[in-house]
This record gives sequence, C-alpha cells and structure tokens, in this order.
Amino acid sequence: MTVNDDSFTNWKIREEIAESMIPIIGKLHRERDVTVLVHSRSLVNKSVVSLLKTHRFARQISGAELSVTETMPILQALAGLDLGPSQIDIGMLAAQYRADDRGLSVEDFTAEAVVGATGANKVTLGDGRDVVLYGFGRIGRLVARLLIEKAGSGHGLRLRAIVVRRGGDQDIVKRASLLRRDSIHGQFQGTITVDEAESTIVANGNAIKVIYADDPAHVDYTEYGIKDAILIDNTGRWRDREGLSTHLRPGIATVVLTAPGKGDVPNIVHGVNHDTLKPDERILSCASCTTNAIVPPLKAMDDEYGVLRGHVETVHSFTNDQNLLDNYHKSDRRGRSAPLNMVITETGAASAVAKALPELKAKISGSSIRVPVPDVSIAILNLQLGRETTREDVHDYLREVSLTSPLKRQIDFISAPDAVSSDFIGSRHASIVDAGALKVDGDNAILYLWYDNEFGYSCQVIRVVQHVSGVEYPTYPAPAV
Repeated sequence: MTVNDDSFTNWKIREEIAESMIPIIGKLHRERDVTVLVHSRSLVNKSVVSLLKTHRFARQISGAELSVTETMPILQALAGLDLGPSQIDIGMLAAQYRADDRGLSVEDFTAEAVVGATGANKVTLGDGRDVVLYGFGRIGRLVARLLIEKAGSGHGLRLRAIVVRRGGDQDIVKRASLLRRDSIHGQFQGTITVDEAESTIVANGNAIKVIYADDPAHVDYTEYGIKDAILIDNTGRWRDREGLSTHLRPGIATVVLTAPGKGDVPNIVHGVNHDTLKPDERILSCASCTTNAIVPPLKAMDDEYGVLRGHVETVHSFTNDQNLLDNYHKSDRRGRSAPLNMVITETGAASAVAKALPELKAKISGSSIRVPVPDVSIAILNLQLGRETTREDVHDYLREVSLTSPLKRQIDFISAPDAVSSDFIGSRHASIVDAGALKVDGDNAILYLWYDNEFGYSCQVIRVVQHVSGVEYPTYPAPAV
C-alpha cells in the first residue's frame, strides 16, 4: 500500500468517526444545553469536514496534532454522564488526558474533570430569559443568528421580538430575507418562514415578533407576553443613560447597547471586566468592536510585562456610516466614497480602554483608517513594555493565553504564513494574534490583531448578555488563572 493509500484510508476512518460524533454533540446541546468545543471552537451544528478541520486547526495553536480518535472516547464518556448546562472543551480534555500519568480510564478521567457539571453540582435549567432586539441592522441580524443558534433546549436566551421602523410594503418579508441571506456571512443555517398576518418571523422554530415603533416610549412589551427581558439596542441612536432609559418599558428589565456608552454607562468587554457589573445595573454598553479587539490582549500584555504607554492604529473595514459615493457627511472625510478610498478618521477605542481597564495606568493613543473591504479589520498595537523581552517569549506567552487562560474565548492565535483578512470572516473571538507579524525589540512590542468587527463583536455581545441573564454556563476544564 502506498503512502497516498494510507493517507486516504486514514481520512476515511476519521471521517466515519466524525460522522458518529455529530448526533452525540447535537443531543447534548438540544437536551442538556451542553456545548461541545475544541480549543474554544464550538462543534454544534458542524459538518463532518468542519469537525475534522477544527481538530486539524489545533495544530497551529497548540503545536500538537489532535485527532478525533482522541476526542471521540471523551465525547462518549460525556454522553454517559448526568451533565447539566455547560461548555466542555474536548480538545483540552484530550490534551490533559494525554499528559495524565495516573492510569485512569477515559471514563474516570472525564467524570473527574467535569464533576462540577454533574449530579447535584450541575446548574439547574431555568425558564429561559426573553431577549428583544431594538434595531435590525448588521449587528442586530448577526446577534439574532447567534441567539437562534444557541437556543438549545429553550431554557437559555430566547429571542422574542425585534423592534424596527416600518419601511414600507412587504417590510417583514424583506427583513426576513436579509436574515436568511448575507453577502459576507453567507446563508442562515436553518429555515425561516414569515407569518405576515401575525407579524412574526419563525427561524428554526423560534417565533420572533416584529414590532413596529418609531419611539421606545410607544411600546408595551407585556402586550406580547414578554417579561423581564434584556433589550439589545443595535441602533446606536441613544448612548447615555438618559436616552437608553427610554427603553425601560413594561416587560424590559435591562438594556444593553452595542456601541460605546457615554457618561456613567459601564463599557463592558467580556472576559476583562464583565464581573464588575453590579447585580442591579439596568443599563450597560458592550463598547465598540475595536475596544473588544484591543483590550483583552492589552490586559494580557500588561499582566505579564507591564505596559508603560501605547498606540493603536486600526485599519478598519468600511461601514454603513460612510457613503457609497461622494456626498455630504457630517463628519470629516467620511463623505468620500467608502469602496474607492482609504479614509483617515477617528476612533474612540483608545479612550474607551480607560473605562474597560481602569487599572491600566499607561496612556494609550489611537487613530484609524477605513479601507475598502466590507468586513474584518486589524488593530496594530504598539506598546512600550515595563521590561525587556524577546519575540519568542511574547509569541509563546500569547499562544498559551489563547489556549488556557480566562481570555481564551476572547484571544485567538494564528501562525499561518499567508493569512489575510478574509480568512477571519466568521471568527468568534474578539481578537486574533497574528504570530507571523509579531515584532519585539527589547521593551517594544508590536502586535497585529485581526478581528471580525461584525461577527466576532456580536459573539462578545452575546457573552455579555449571557452573563447578565445568568445563563453563562461554566466551562470545563476551567481556564488557568
């Protein structure tokens, strides 16, 4: 048998194993709200090839091969446990089992590793938490996709309604079509139907009421059976506490803004300061996509090396705020054609760092250039560190942060030599460290951080909402502190 025959036979074996993993992963998610991961990447609703590619990708970040032959026994062991809602990383468990020298069976090792999610220790499923989207633009529709995807057993977050201004004839049909098809992020994974008479979009069985209103003060959400809901404002129209308070109508308990908050509105970057939220806080912001991209790696670098000062330059994809062709715009330069120009503009991300990371004493300045790509941006973080180090040390440290630290859901790591922006469309991380572009000279470090400013940011929003709602389920194995 030739090497090629061996490779093909091996592929077929792994393909068969991956096929048998899919129903186990689906059943755990659907019946128990258990999300199965490999190095922080969800395996829920993934195809056979996607499962194998996710396992293969582990080689880039951990430096070691990961095969479904290692993770399948762990998955089977999980299926036999009395699990409660949780996120379980079978890639991490496989690596830990490989290093364990106690001679335990896979079943015993797995049961011990996730003991906090089983039996009397497990999280009890509640009735779920209602969510309302105010606005249904780029971020609103991606957040909707994520909420539908994560519906699980129905005991977590439940998208109950979207609130929009009526746009004309067949408004709901057109909005459903925009949810179904996306030029950047592709087709919606599932089925969508429209009930115009009931003003409802049904997506994968989730009935979503479309409420038409020109002003938050005109809506009584209890009329639609909505109670104690979290409202996510995707419009950016109101950014201070006074304006956002207009959303606190009957049926709404908490307001989450998907833009930088002003005044005393807390700016929350999940993974960094979400645990500082007061239990009675009713209004909060998820900051900006760029703030979410730079704050986690900035915290990681400050924790290890100290940061004395820094500058962030963002090369940002164009947005709906700009003009397709030259026309009047209230801001300088943004009136010039977005698809045809690089446009120098301002960014508030640097100043927002102080809100999300107040313990950082370093002064961070910032600037931005909008460029003619529709999605995925890069932040170039130039830091003066508190001590000298080497490129190898920073490289290995950030790779380890992406694998095992509490920031592993925020920070990803890639070592591919030819990575470009489109490779990161659909990334669920707030920030991806480009290992090949990393530069270190003594006490100066320059980090190149990719981020999907639409989808990655939407994932951060969902994490904040899960935390606020109390359905942010524990992760196993627990990240290293």
